[in-house]
Parts: sequence; structure tokens; C-alpha cells
Amino acid sequence: QVQLVESGGGLVQAGASLKLSCGAPGPTFRYNAMGWFRQAPGKEREFVAAINWNTGVRLYADSVKGRFTIFRDNAKNTVYLTMNSLKPEDTGVYYCAAGGKGPSPAHYEYEYWGQGTQVTVSS
Repeated sequence: QVQLVESGGGLVQAGASLKLSCGAPGPTFRYNAMGWFRQAPGKEREFVAAINWNTGVRLYADSVKGRFTIFRDNAKNTVYLTMNSLKPEDTGVYYCAAGGKGPSPAHYEYEYWGQGTQVTVSS
């Protein structure tokens, strides 16, 4: 069982930046992609960004393009999400996920999930 551990959430003002981290213990051959999803209160979980471990190909939701960057450190088995120019609508619990064949926006493509880290952006 792969345990994903997120960190880096917090409370910030609009326009600020945050960097989320997700550690992925275990051999990376178990999964090809890692992604970030978020869920705001009363809303469904939505895709944010994903990356392929091997090729580095990235995929972003339109709502975060140009503001968020996903990248990985293969040596540390860690994926990061830097979030700039944060907006109140970015508020939610951010989940790290691993699995699938490549960067995908579909949550059902991912087998493993973390517990989530809260990101709150005040206006």
C-alpha cells in the first residue's frame, strides 16, 4: 500500500504563494503519474495538475494555468505544486494522487491518495 503524504498548506492572503509537497514512498514503477486535486466545501473534487514521472509531461486545469507549476524530484520521490497569485477560489483541501498511465485529469485514473492539506486564501 502506497502512502502519500502532503504538506505545505496554510492560510494566505490573495496574491500570495504557497508550495505543496507530496512524498511518495515506494518504487516509482508502481505508477506513471502523480497529480493534484482539490475540493472546496460543498463542491466535487476537481483536477488541478498532473505530471508523468518518466517523461515530465505536465497537464493543468485551465483555472490554474500560468499560476501553478507541478514538478517532480525523482531522487526524492516527491512531487511539488507551486501556487502563485492565489485567489480565494483556490481555497480547498488539496489532495495528492498517484497512479494511471500518464498525466490525467480523471480522478478514477489514480489508485493512491493522500489525506489532503488545507489551503485557504482570504480576500
